[in-house]
Amino acid sequence: MTKIGYARVSTIDQDFEIQQQRLHAEGCVIVRAEKVSGASREGRTELATIIEFLREGDELVVTRLDRLGRDTRDVLNIVHECEQRGAFVTILDPHVSTRGEMGHVILTVLGMVAQMERRFIKERQREGIDRAKAAGAYKGGKVRVDHLLIRRLHGEGMGASSIAKVAKCSRMQVYRVLSSYPTHHN
Repeated sequence: MTKIGYARVSTIDQDFEIQQQRLHAEGCVIVRAEKVSGASREGRTELATIIEFLREGDELVVTRLDRLGRDTRDVLNIVHECEQRGAFVTILDPHVSTRGEMGHVILTVLGMVAQMERRFIKERQREGIDRAKAAGAYKGGKVRVDHLLIRRLHGEGMGASSIAKVAKCSRMQVYRVLSSYPTHHN
């Protein structure tokens, strides 16, 4: 019986260390961690490795339900894969486990609540944007790099570093703009 911890952070939240410390404190002998969006199963190679590694009686531990999956179906699929291997899943906050007979039911309900929460947040964002548009306050994303200026300065023989200073952007952005217009590049 092995306790295996799984920590995941997206680019937005960075409580990587906190998650890992908490999992170790919970008695996890192995803690696998990755920085990847929870939006899809693709790219979550550490999680896939853990699931493949799970043996009868092992326990997969995560700090929060949203660290495990993107929605109810995703979480349930992961739980199902773990159960097929004779292992169970434990969430630390709020503390639930699939070990008991009620565990699965509780996890399903939690997953549904988390999914609804995300939907509500998206709806509120959409309503806010619509209100801002109606008030003329929302313009959408602004173009951050002046492509025409960069191409013009490059055409005048100015170097990438100088162009970057004038256009108030990085050299990398200058190269990116120039490479997106192959006819204007050397």
